[in-house]
Amino acid sequence: MKLASFQNKDYKPGANPLKRLVWFALNAIVFNSYFFPLYNIKVKLLQLFGSKVGKGVVIKPKVKIKFPWRLTIGNDVWIGEGVWIDNLADIIIEDNVCISQGALLLTGNHDYKKNSFDLITKPIHIKSEVWIGAKSTVCPGVICEKGSVLSVGSVITQRMSEDYIYQGVPAIKKRLRY
Repeated sequence: MKLASFQNKDYKPGANPLKRLVWFALNAIVFNSYFFPLYNIKVKLLQLFGSKVGKGVVIKPKVKIKFPWRLTIGNDVWIGEGVWIDNLADIIIEDNVCISQGALLLTGNHDYKKNSFDLITKPIHIKSEVWIGAKSTVCPGVICEKGSVLSVGSVITQRMSEDYIYQGVPAIKKRLRY
């Protein structure tokens, strides 16, 4: 790798620099803190910055959200303490999803095959009734089908089948959920 040759010129974060700056400050003060436990304020701020957010959304303290304008959250979603939504690309979270504490939703990576270490981004889609376990990671491009479960501390790099439990690093299909 030749990191000095890295360029990010083709990546478009989707908002002007002032909006990004204001968001980073609000994210640090309101979301990535213990001082604002009120879920309704967090939901309104996300909507103000371009997120589509449903009803009954719970966002615990110490959550980091990179770009709210690239985030869609359905109804009755729980986002646990310390979750990091690193959404350089779009993330869709459907209804009745639980993202447990310390989980990481990661939409960006680098091309290790190129000396310039180019940025690669891919969206994440988490369908209804999915449970992302504590301290687990959802990698770029993953689709979590309805009712799937990612066990504690696991890393998913592939599409998750409907109603299956995945576990391990990398996560593999273990058994049916029901």
